[in-house]
Amino acid sequence: MSLPRPSRVRVEVRELSKTFAGPGRTVSAVDGVSFEVRDEEFVALVGPSGCGKSTVLNLIAGLQAPTAGTIHLDDRPLVGVPPVVGYVFQKDTVFPWRTVAQNIELGLAYRGLARAERTARVREAIHLAGLEGFEDAFPATLSGGMRQRVALMRTLVVDPQILLMDEPFGALDTHTKLRLQAQLLQLWLRKRQTVVFVTHDLAEAITLADRVIVMTRRPGRVKHVHEVKLPRPRDVIAVRETAAYAAEFGALWHVLGEEFAHAAPE
Repeated sequence: MSLPRPSRVRVEVRELSKTFAGPGRTVSAVDGVSFEVRDEEFVALVGPSGCGKSTVLNLIAGLQAPTAGTIHLDDRPLVGVPPVVGYVFQKDTVFPWRTVAQNIELGLAYRGLARAERTARVREAIHLAGLEGFEDAFPATLSGGMRQRVALMRTLVVDPQILLMDEPFGALDTHTKLRLQAQLLQLWLRKRQTVVFVTHDLAEAITLADRVIVMTRRPGRVKHVHEVKLPRPRDVIAVRETAAYAAEFGALWHVLGEEFAHAAPE
């Protein structure tokens, strides 16, 4: 079953460039990047290490200012850190002195929600993440995958309309990564945020995304935009055993492999 594709553009990136200046050296991270992301669409950015994927994400989040180009969210120029955006970082970023429930509740408290509503939302988030029984546990007692689930739910519980994710499962083992990919897809099908997902894992990009944007080696540019034709909902394990998945992977690997072949060692 394929889900209908809304046409409203939520994120519009036009001719985006970012240059970092340091002592005696200037680095052009991305140059002339343009793409758009539609409402409720799941888009993955892939490319060689150092191609500027995370830089693009930070620019969309308002954490950095572009050197050139524009970013529009819902047809409005990006100014500062937009409240409609949630960000899940590469590291789990949970606070070690706060319990699971307290970590998840943090954003709700900052927004001034009443205690009763905070409690209800945290309870639902813990249920969705399969963390029942660990409400009062501290991060040091959790596995890496569980900590990343806490970080994910801390972002999702405030209901961001646009979700930015920077290689959130990159440091996890294959089994844990597949479990979290499956969980993310279930949550996304339920909440339908607009997602921009950075990954170095081509299999992950194909499994999760509606479209995959391939970036060149540094300075990063958009080389290819690929629409994933695999139907939804997707079983993250079973889908990889299909001929359709193999065809998607082969088509994208040809494009991405050219960049790996020419990328200079870091």
